[in-house]
Amino acid sequence: MPSALPPGDPAPTDGSLPAESLSTLGEKGLGFYVHVPFCTVRCGYCDFNTYTAIELGPGVSRQTYADQAIEEIRLARRVLGESDKQVDTVFFGGGTPTLLPAQDLTSVLGAIKDEFGLADDVEVTTEANPDSVDLDYLRTLREGGFTRLSFGMQSAVPHVLKTLDRTHDPERVPLVVEWAREAGFEQVSLDLIYGTPGESVDDWRTSLDTALASNPDHVSAYSLIVEDGTALARRVRRGEIEMPDEDDLADKYELADATLRKHGLTWYEVSNWAAGESQRCRHNMLYWQGGDWWGVGPGAHSHVGGTRWWNVKHPKAYADRIGAEQSPAHAREILAEEDRRVERVLLELRLADGLPSDALDDEGRAAVPEQVRRGLVTVADDTIFLTETGRLLADAVVRDLLP
Repeated sequence: MPSALPPGDPAPTDGSLPAESLSTLGEKGLGFYVHVPFCTVRCGYCDFNTYTAIELGPGVSRQTYADQAIEEIRLARRVLGESDKQVDTVFFGGGTPTLLPAQDLTSVLGAIKDEFGLADDVEVTTEANPDSVDLDYLRTLREGGFTRLSFGMQSAVPHVLKTLDRTHDPERVPLVVEWAREAGFEQVSLDLIYGTPGESVDDWRTSLDTALASNPDHVSAYSLIVEDGTALARRVRRGEIEMPDEDDLADKYELADATLRKHGLTWYEVSNWAAGESQRCRHNMLYWQGGDWWGVGPGAHSHVGGTRWWNVKHPKAYADRIGAEQSPAHAREILAEEDRRVERVLLELRLADGLPSDALDDEGRAAVPEQVRRGLVTVADDTIFLTETGRLLADAVVRDLLP
């Protein structure tokens, strides 16, 4: 979740939503995102809404967090009303969700099940740092209903991990993947970052090869973004480290795509590869395809039927709202049809499934032939698809199609 809250209209203290937003609940899927804002160490590149123990301040405790999250889930039931629509996906992110006891995570999942019900094929994911779990922990998650794990590997090269302020031993990654399989998890994802200052192409190749040696079902590979206000941004500004250029990032993306494809993983979103359609992260697909989700926790964002809202940032403010039996929502916005169309183009064009051309306005459709001529997109069955070159320039393609 972003570290700064965007502007918006004040959110109702009871969390109520417009009737028109509720009328389409779950038509494109219904999910829950549970934000766990705790970390042992703040990574230098991280701009998420996370807190180490010394940053929490008085009145905030990890021990009470699950109970607070459960209260927000009960609020969600009251706001969304009674419905036969069950939850399709649940995603625990952070922060480091696995800093909480496994029983806390399964209790929160149990509350979602009790209040809403879980679809028979529900996908339940938690992010995890490799040094925050053991076999018993993973067994408890699997027995409690979790179906998918996403490990924050980032790199297999010690000096790259050091620049990122990651504290885990890279040799632990294959061990935790092995434990995940032993615990019964059929879906395991590894998250990687490329473009860290000082990372060579050979370093990146080592990370890819090491990740694939564990036979994950899914890999996410993101280019490092230096966010304002982070420790990494300050180091760059002081000239202590130098960011790689665009050509270096493009080379590393192409290497990732070729290496992952050779191993049987196919891209389905610009930064995500899966062994097959059933191994895609369905929760993220729900985001990208305009579904509904309720975000639980400090700073968490939600979307239901064109209404978007976001919770107060700090865990203390969140706890105070929950304790007062008020919605933790800080502000919200109701998206106009044009805003929703623009977001659809921004997100769906990044998918391998492509963007229906009728999502573009007349001016956007008129720009498509030039994108085809430049080799950035192809068109088939009235659907626009990014080419490999187009994936490298996805943001620019979107700008040209949204004049």
